[in-house]
Amino acid sequence: MAADGRRGWIAVMTPRLVLFDVDGTLVDSQHMIVAAVTRAFEAEGLIPPEREAILSIVGLSLLEAMQTLGNHQPGFPAAALREHYAAAFTELRLAGQHDEVLFPGAFETVERLSRRDDLLLGIATGKSVRGVQRMLKTHGFEGRFLTIQTADDNPSKPDPAMVLRAMGEMGVTPQETVMIGDTAWDIRMARAAGVAAVGVGWGYHPDELLVEAGARCVLKDFLEVEAAVDAALAEADDLSLSLEPH
Repeated sequence: MAADGRRGWIAVMTPRLVLFDVDGTLVDSQHMIVAAVTRAFEAEGLIPPEREAILSIVGLSLLEAMQTLGNHQPGFPAAALREHYAAAFTELRLAGQHDEVLFPGAFETVERLSRRDDLLLGIATGKSVRGVQRMLKTHGFEGRFLTIQTADDNPSKPDPAMVLRAMGEMGVTPQETVMIGDTAWDIRMARAAGVAAVGVGWGYHPDELLVEAGARCVLKDFLEVEAAVDAALAEADDLSLSLEPH
């Protein structure tokens, strides 16, 4: 039971869900992604896209990302590029040429949030299940995230399926959920699911794109995440109470 001193009533504490994107939010994987896309295009005899164009598609599922880079033109070899990319990414990882490093403060923030009784943590990412599991093991995050939604089992962002499925698994409502991500795809996905979206400014899309997509704020440091989560959930609580019949 939790006492709410502001309103003088006792309420059962309902766990809230905090969903994290991975690439560009938890880990800085841009060097791996750019190198793998470049190799994939070269394998098909195509001119690789510019770095900015490659980073703009981070967060999408692999097939959707390749289709987007090809401007969805008929006959564009998106499926073949997807296979080349997966192979190149594995080769780069095994060769140790690039790392997916945690952003500063990511580990400490996840650890702190995971210890809170009122929060459940989850992941919604364009990565594969295998890629997510490897990341969790590498950075000591095993057991911290209770629901993991990937491109293997869901439509690509910004379709809201990942968020909706995560909420269903955790038994929470949109008002009890916050999405944290670095791209407009993350923000649009969250808003399409009726969920508050918090943008982060250390990833791959500029702040203005996140705001235009519907982010309630854009953070500059991982140390701001916990306060932003609490603020978003408190605002949702206030809105929910204001809509209750008196």
